[in-house]
Amino acid sequence: MRNILMLLAVLFLFSCANKDGNKKDSALNIQGTWQLLSATTIENGNSQTTDYSGKVKMIKLFNNTHFAFLKHSLDPKDSTGFDAGGGTYVLKGDDYAEHLEYYKDKNWEDKHFKFKLSIHHDTLIQKGVEKVEKAGVDRVIIEKYIKIK
Repeated sequence: MRNILMLLAVLFLFSCANKDGNKKDSALNIQGTWQLLSATTIENGNSQTTDYSGKVKMIKLFNNTHFAFLKHSLDPKDSTGFDAGGGTYVLKGDDYAEHLEYYKDKNWEDKHFKFKLSIHHDTLIQKGVEKVEKAGVDRVIIEKYIKIK
């Protein structure tokens, strides 16, 4: 009986262990597919927010090493509203760095972008600077995604 109680006590202690001490459990899990809900762009002191719940849909996909994004118009008459890109990424804590390898505008290809990520339940927030001198872009972006299950 005493051995059974000791075994139960040990099992109980292991089940109550602080998971924050396990690095894998405390890392952000971004793998999967995320749908863009809104994007805020701040450029030259002006802020503009785009709601992606209407006529445009965008998803971002992550695996262990790569990301890709796909955006298109939901208007059946609009065949020009497609955008896509992708590349590799590195995630260390909440520091997320993209290397954009594929994009329709060659000025953006082979560029590195640094962001901060946070996840709250099923919502991913990505915030950072997009700077592409050849394209005349220097702005802060804040993107809000929801996990697709």
